[in-house]
Amino acid sequence: MANPGYGKRSAPGQQRRTAHDFAHLPPREAAIAAYVDRLPDGADISVKTLAKQLPYGQCALRTALNNLQRAGHLRRGREHLADSGSRRWITRSWWSRTARDDDWWAAFTRGAVSEPEPEQPPDRARPTPTRSRAHILLAALGRTAPALSLSQADCAALAPLLTEWFARGATDEYARQALTSGLPSPVHHPAALLRKRLTDKLPPEPVRPPARPPLRILECAKCRAPGRPEALPGGVCGACRGERAPSSPNTPLSPSEVQSRVAEIRGAMNERRERTPA
Repeated sequence: MANPGYGKRSAPGQQRRTAHDFAHLPPREAAIAAYVDRLPDGADISVKTLAKQLPYGQCALRTALNNLQRAGHLRRGREHLADSGSRRWITRSWWSRTARDDDWWAAFTRGAVSEPEPEQPPDRARPTPTRSRAHILLAALGRTAPALSLSQADCAALAPLLTEWFARGATDEYARQALTSGLPSPVHHPAALLRKRLTDKLPPEPVRPPARPPLRILECAKCRAPGRPEALPGGVCGACRGERAPSSPNTPLSPSEVQSRVAEIRGAMNERRERTPA
């Protein structure tokens, strides 16, 4: 396992594991991909660590990981959690069993891909309560207002309505006051009256600010230089693909370019003299 905060990170929305997940890859890349795919999140998938576990050298593993990145299974970069309160960028290695194209990885980097919340393991040590918070409060209303004494069946039927109050931030005292104040006299049907009040006096749903997606930067598979996702097709930057960078106005000219430019200017001047009458 890698240090906390580092290591393998599974991308969201992957398909279920099958025996033919990496059949489209060469044998070496398929074997490495199958091994990495079965590692838990947080496992160290660096070249040095994989070389200790797999029958491949570091050079072969580095080439294979680059091929997996171009195939859409791996992306390496850096991430800064917006709400962490720290300015430190964390190195990430995102893994996807399902091959993704460049557009998907770009959307994932922008935070446009929804990530499901991790499932919480059940708490087996603490017994599950037989009655909910809403059920208990409804059953106790008869102590505050005897006219609102409810049966067991009435409490079970009205509890989901009161649970929605609690989900919207209502406290026990707020709900008790809203349900017991200003009662008519007499109360003929307490369950029907409470159902109407629970529906009509439902608190407004609080406005929650949208969660800020984490800041992510992808890196080139070869030179590890950071860049925008749209500038890294297949996970490789333009310099590593052999593309020539566009020249800027401040780029100095080479000696041959200077001589060619001077010859063009002289030729234009001579042509202008010949056209001008003496």
